[in-house]
Amino acid sequence: MSKSHFGLIGLGVMGENLVLNAERNGFSSVVYNRTYAKTEDFLQGRGKDKNIQGATDLEDFVGKLERPRRILMMVKAGPAVDAVVDQLSPYLEEGDLLIDGGNSDYHDTERRVKQLESKSFGFIGMGVSGGAKGALEGPSMMPGGTKTSYEAIESLVNKMAAQVEDGPCVTYIGPGGSGHLVKTVHNGIEYGIEQILAEGYDLMKRVKGMTGVQMADVLGQWNATEELSSYLVEITEVCLRTKDPVDGTDLVEKITDQAGQKGTGLWTVVTALQMGASVPTIYASLNARVMSSMKPQRVAAESILKGPTIKDFDLGTPDDAMAPLMDATVLSCIASYAQGMELLRIASQDLDYELHMPSIAQIWKGGCIIRARLLKRIQDAFHADPLLPNLMVDPWFAEQINQRLPGLAQVVAGAAEAGIPVPCFSSTLDYINSYRSGRLPQNLVQAMRDCFGSHTYQRVDKEGTFHTEWLS
Repeated sequence: MSKSHFGLIGLGVMGENLVLNAERNGFSSVVYNRTYAKTEDFLQGRGKDKNIQGATDLEDFVGKLERPRRILMMVKAGPAVDAVVDQLSPYLEEGDLLIDGGNSDYHDTERRVKQLESKSFGFIGMGVSGGAKGALEGPSMMPGGTKTSYEAIESLVNKMAAQVEDGPCVTYIGPGGSGHLVKTVHNGIEYGIEQILAEGYDLMKRVKGMTGVQMADVLGQWNATEELSSYLVEITEVCLRTKDPVDGTDLVEKITDQAGQKGTGLWTVVTALQMGASVPTIYASLNARVMSSMKPQRVAAESILKGPTIKDFDLGTPDDAMAPLMDATVLSCIASYAQGMELLRIASQDLDYELHMPSIAQIWKGGCIIRARLLKRIQDAFHADPLLPNLMVDPWFAEQINQRLPGLAQVVAGAAEAGIPVPCFSSTLDYINSYRSGRLPQNLVQAMRDCFGSHTYQRVDKEGTFHTEWLS
C-alpha cells in the first residue's frame, strides 16, 4: 500500500472513532496498538474495507506514513504518553509531528512541546471533547503548541471537527499547553453543569415526588429555551425517560449514587486556586463527587445525624417549567461558564497564552459535551468587550441574574429548611452575592491577621501600610 496521510496510536473507542472520522474525510491512515490482536480485530471489523492499514510495531508504523508524519496518540495521560514519545522518537525525522489527544495535564504538555521542538519535531497537545459519538461524527478540538505545528494539521482537523454555522469547532488555541488547559477548564464547567442538573432532579424527586417521565417533561421544556438548550439537558431528559427493561421502572433509580472522576475537575480547581480565580460552583461539583464516593460513611451517618424532615416548598409547577427551579438552574449554569471563562482569562494573562475568548466559545458550540445555545451569548459578550472581567457584568447576563436571583434564593432557602444538599445552587448564590457586594467582611480578617501575625493592613481613609499593637 502507498504511504498513509495520518497515523493513530491507541485503538480504544475514542481512537477507533477518530481514525474512522479521518478516513471518512479523505485521509488514509495507519494504526498501531500495543497489542497487535487489537489492531487485527479493528481491521477485520470496523476498519474493514477502509483506507486504513495496520502496523505490527512502531518502526513499521512510522515507515508507513508519508512525510512529514502526523501521528495522533490516544493513550492514557501521564507516564504512558512519555513512554510512547520516547519509543517513537528514534524513528522520527525533522518536521514530524506528534499530537496528544488525551486529557493531559497542561504542565506536562508544556514540557513535551519544549522537549520535542528542541529535536526539530512538532508537538501538539489537543483536547478532544464529544465522547465516542463526537469522535466519530465530529468532535470539538482544542489544539495548542507552536503555530507552525498547528498549520501542519489544520486541514485535517478542520474536516474532522464538528461544524456549526460559523465554522468548524476547532481553532489554534495558543502556545505550549494552552490546548490542554482549555480542555481541562471545559471539563470543569462540565462537572458543574452535571451536578447542577442532578440537584434539580433531586429536588423534583424528593420535594415534589415527581416520576422520571414528569421530570423528563420539565427537562424537555428547559431544553426548548435559549438559556438551557444544551446537550447535557438533552441527555438528562433521555436518562430520566429510560426504563429498566426488566421491570419497567425508572432505570436511573437503579444506579448507585457514587460518581467517578478522571482528574480534570480536580486540575481545574487546583489551577484556579493557584491563579487566584474564584470557581466555587465548579469546586462544589467536584466536592459533590468526592462526597458521593463516601457511600458507606453516608449510609452509617444517616441513622446518627438528624436533620429536618423533608417538607414541600415552592419549586414551581410543570405548567410553568418549575420556574424557581429553572431560575436556580439557569443562574448556576451561567456561573459555571462564567467561572471557567474567568479562569481562562486569568491563565491567559499569567501564562502569556493570548487566548481568544470568542473563538473558545465558538468551538464549544458543537461536538463537545458542554455545547449549548448559551455559548452564542458568551461569544457575543466577548466580541463586544474582549477585556470583559466576568460574564455576569455583560448586559444580557446581568439581566438574567437580576431577574432570576430571587428564584435561586428561594430554592436554596427551601432546600436548607428541607435538609436537602444543593452544593452548586448554594455556591452559586454565594458567588453572585459576593461578586455584587462592594464591601465584604475581609476587613476583619485583615485585622485578625495583623493581630496574631503582624501581617499589616491598608486603610480606606489614607494611603500606606499599617500595623497596630492590638490589645490582648
